[in-house]
Amino acid sequence: MSEIVKSEYWAQKDDIQLYIFRKQLSEAPTGGGPRPVVFFVHGSSFAGVSGHDLEVPGHDDYSVLDVFARLGYDVWSMDHEGYGFSGLREGENSNIASGVVDLKLATDIMAKETGLTACAFSGQSSGALRAAAFAEIYPDRVTRLILGAMVWTGEGSPTLTERAKKLDQWRSNNTRTVDRAFFESIFSRDVESLGDPLVAKAIADSESRFGGFVPTGTYLDMCANLPVCNPEKIQCPVMIVRGEHDGIASAEDLIAFYEKLPNMDKLFVTMAGQAHSTLLGYNRHRAVHLFDNFLATPERRDPLYKVDRA
Repeated sequence: MSEIVKSEYWAQKDDIQLYIFRKQLSEAPTGGGPRPVVFFVHGSSFAGVSGHDLEVPGHDDYSVLDVFARLGYDVWSMDHEGYGFSGLREGENSNIASGVVDLKLATDIMAKETGLTACAFSGQSSGALRAAAFAEIYPDRVTRLILGAMVWTGEGSPTLTERAKKLDQWRSNNTRTVDRAFFESIFSRDVESLGDPLVAKAIADSESRFGGFVPTGTYLDMCANLPVCNPEKIQCPVMIVRGEHDGIASAEDLIAFYEKLPNMDKLFVTMAGQAHSTLLGYNRHRAVHLFDNFLATPERRDPLYKVDRA
């Protein structure tokens, strides 16, 4: 039986290193050809190793890397600067622009390892902003884009309104403290009972290895600097996924973003029974189904569609 194999890489960013990791099945897919590659981008409050490769006692489907590896994907993620195993440069706060640089360095390694120069990306929360900004600046590296729990302008966001009360704190410090109570609040602030309390505990256990702090850059961007990406410059197919109870972005804000996307291969999906963390809630299996179907959408082939394959 094919097993899941994990590989680890390090990218140099000035005087620090960034941790990049990957999972795939040990046996090659039948029929030949490369495995489809998807890169998951984490958000503001915990690292990729916690959000995308989480071990929860009694469950085997909270690691999104494991789930998509079993589906036949070559799955990548990373800890952005200042998160998890990655270093933080002196005086830096790991904002969205810094995250774009991180993804550029990670995809340099991915291209060397896979022979593919472009892949699909899935970002959650500020990870969606990182992924969208990366697709804007490096369109030749992104084939498809999933934007989950995203915000565009911040209009109508109760979570960001509350968070902005600490704007002076985000501006004056490049890191902020996180503890068990904070991780529990992520899964209860929108609506109760849509996530297993064991998940918050598992994330807190995972993050306890990393000093009890994370950078403030994405919080500052989301509270004071939105918008940080331009939908009119994103060329690839896009799927926007919003949980029914997500307090980060209003539906109106995201629909306005959606309408400006130039590629007509685009979807806007609202998921019932979901809050902010769609891949870590009770209904995560529904999000996986949705993501997989979008990523596996066949290429357009009609005579009016011209593709430069030179």
